[in-house]
Amino acid sequence: MTTDISGITGSGPAGTTGTTGTTGTTGTTGLDVLSGLVSHTTTQGIPTLYAPAQGGEITAGLFFRVGRADETLATSGITHLVEHLALHRLGLTDLHYNGATANTYTLFHVTGSEQEVVAHLNAVCASLRDLPLDRLETEKEILRTEAAGRGQGVNSQMPLWRYGAQGYGLSSYRELGTWNLTADQVRHWAATRFTRDNAVLWITSDRVPEGLDLTLPAGTRIPAPAATSALPVTPAYIHGDDGHVVFTSVLRRTTAASVFADVLGRALFQDLRQEGGYSYTAEADYSPRDAEFATLTAYADALPQKQDAVVGGFVDTLARLRAGRIEQAELDAVRGKILKMYDVPDLGAAALPSYALSLLLGHRILSPDQHRAELAAVTVDDLREVAREAWDSGLLQVPGRGADWAGFTLAPQYSAHAVTGSRHASLEDERVTLVIGAEGVSLLTPGGPVTVRYDAVAAMSVRPDGARSLTGHDGFCVSVEPTLYRGVGPDRIAAIDAAVPPGAVVRLPARDPEDIPRPSERPAGGGRGPRRRGAAAWAWQIGFWISAALTAVWGLLCVLVTVDEAGAARPEWDAVIGIWALELPLLFVSWKLLREPRRRGR
Repeated sequence: MTTDISGITGSGPAGTTGTTGTTGTTGTTGLDVLSGLVSHTTTQGIPTLYAPAQGGEITAGLFFRVGRADETLATSGITHLVEHLALHRLGLTDLHYNGATANTYTLFHVTGSEQEVVAHLNAVCASLRDLPLDRLETEKEILRTEAAGRGQGVNSQMPLWRYGAQGYGLSSYRELGTWNLTADQVRHWAATRFTRDNAVLWITSDRVPEGLDLTLPAGTRIPAPAATSALPVTPAYIHGDDGHVVFTSVLRRTTAASVFADVLGRALFQDLRQEGGYSYTAEADYSPRDAEFATLTAYADALPQKQDAVVGGFVDTLARLRAGRIEQAELDAVRGKILKMYDVPDLGAAALPSYALSLLLGHRILSPDQHRAELAAVTVDDLREVAREAWDSGLLQVPGRGADWAGFTLAPQYSAHAVTGSRHASLEDERVTLVIGAEGVSLLTPGGPVTVRYDAVAAMSVRPDGARSLTGHDGFCVSVEPTLYRGVGPDRIAAIDAAVPPGAVVRLPARDPEDIPRPSERPAGGGRGPRRRGAAAWAWQIGFWISAALTAVWGLLCVLVTVDEAGAARPEWDAVIGIWALELPLLFVSWKLLREPRRRGR
């Protein structure tokens, strides 16, 4: 599964600091500020945080600094696969436990009695040392099934457009590695990433329980991957589905930035729901990305007829905050809300996951007094600066028309250059040509080229029938279907195969003959990411012109009948109304067809 650990960093009530059992003290930088709140030590070389909680049961979590952002597109899913394999031997139990794989970490957590928690953690580490790789193919299929049943979120495409098909952008993609990862690859990943030097343990107890055996291989603490960028210019925008407006930005991890997220959420709710009445949901979220940066996500929903107003109101709210038009009362209200988190019982125990994650990522750890002092120091001017930072790195997903009017630049829809090589005309659209060259492949479309270079291939999926789908690190994708292009024979496919690095190849199973595309059945493949830009524009054009012609002819008939009946001695207005009622669906269909290419923006 995937999850997000949220919580508080650097706050809590009194506790004790010390060591226990066979564990030893650790001088981990930054943890001394938690003296009196959270205790720390090491357990078989693993940094360990613990704080007591009320109740008879305890909860423990074992973090590893490895996640989806560490993978490649071709091996995506390998971390998730290790997580599943490590938990397999535990079998059916009433114990509450689970695993989680996120962008930058993997977490195994469990709640139970002290003996149950010790047995569980020992079993997880034993499995990590010796994964049940005889189970590999079964777990791959389970992960593919899990992915098929997992819904796409409204902002699922945002990472792809911001980061491309690598690093933090991989969360937009399915786990391609679940098709042909080998046992050796999975074993090596576990041995080098799931190590004692790349882990942090936390336990809601006043001591580290006796009997823990968390023996793991030595390794190194692996820093979170550096961020890539697929956006040459920000703020930028992309087109998304009707009914949803999404804004993301990358902010430095500061107390002022976390406060701003709450201020923005309140402002959107007030402007778009309470005053405008345009949205039901209007909110903002602040989520750590790595040690230094966090992702700000703002969202508002809208009915189709109101979405332009929502986009306008959304942009106006951001502009108001950038201009510093923030009431002191807004800041005070958010500050008071954040301070209430100190009121929970067993605050030290509640904060353990957040402290442990900060330690794992290398983020600064604040004491309760430090956190309170930073909150008190945040000013309206600070929030204005964060608002400007958010705008400068912003990516806006809009339905309907674009957002150029608001100062956003459309994210790249085409590549800057095309390769040269053999040219293969599309059998669906005479305006589209596939080029297979020595440096890469390009799809030449009326709007521009889509290119994937062989030296920048993130993954190439391979079908036994000759189909190839190449995705570049920038997120652009070109699908080579031999049945859709003239002259794409085995020699041309062999040239592609010879040029793509073997580590980027993902072999997919054979398709049913009915699923192999034929001309006019489906669009030629090219575009960015999971959504591909189709070459069969003629299909839309024919549909639009037929609909427009019928609408015009029927509309003319409606006018003639109306004029005729208006001059009659006894007009049959029921017939007139019936004829006009048939015109409305035709107008709607024509409007939708006219709007579709602008909605896609591809």
